Amino acid sequence: MIGLVRTVAIALGCFALFCGLAISIWNIAGHPTPVNLPQLLANNLDRSGVDHPVTAVLLNFRSYDTLLEIGVLVIAGIAGISMAKTASLEDQELRTSDSLLYALQRWFLPLMLVLAGYLLWAGAHRPGGAFQAGAVLAATGLLMRLGGIPMDFLRPGLLLRLGLGLGFSVFLVVAVASAIGGNAFLAYPPSMTKTLILIIESVLTLSIAMVLLALFVSAPVNNAEDPEEGASS
Repeated sequence: MIGLVRTVAIALGCFALFCGLAISIWNIAGHPTPVNLPQLLANNLDRSGVDHPVTAVLLNFRSYDTLLEIGVLVIAGIAGISMAKTASLEDQELRTSDSLLYALQRWFLPLMLVLAGYLLWAGAHRPGGAFQAGAVLAATGLLMRLGGIPMDFLRPGLLLRLGLGLGFSVFLVVAVASAIGGNAFLAYPPSMTKTLILIIESVLTLSIAMVLLALFVSAPVNNAEDPEEGASS
């Protein structure tokens, strides 16, 4: 009985979401005066706090979408970690003792950290930003983990929870604070727009990297034998 009620509730929720989306699309399609979005963006770019149109859209003009995307990413990270078989998210068997990897780490790790910082800073005026910087930072952590460098922040505890939720939490706090201050939700004060966007992107970089790294290390290991090797043996 409980399962049936849960199924009906989920179905009704999905139907309500479908109806809401359908009504929104219908209203947009029937808009009498089409809007030239590229021109509108160009006319208001100087108010965004950044010089690159993509960053302006993602973190200012359509920051709702980015906030929800980060929320979904955090939920995915939490779900992946909850299903991980290793309690510490650091399986010793997955580490390598390859001396070549150790040598490469000495060169690649500093360069990758600098590259992540550059992508974060460059996002204000050229292609880059938190998502790209977070991906590079996650790759840096992945290389560190494969090389056997201890990563205590991946152990269940305060550091892991803080890393996963910091970006979304700061983003949400800024949004709520702007609404309490008399502006619209996620409408930054003009004098602090650039600073707030930089703060949000910085913490988002850390959280995105943490989520991606946690998803990788919590993925199940495929121990299946190669069919060709099995046949040859």
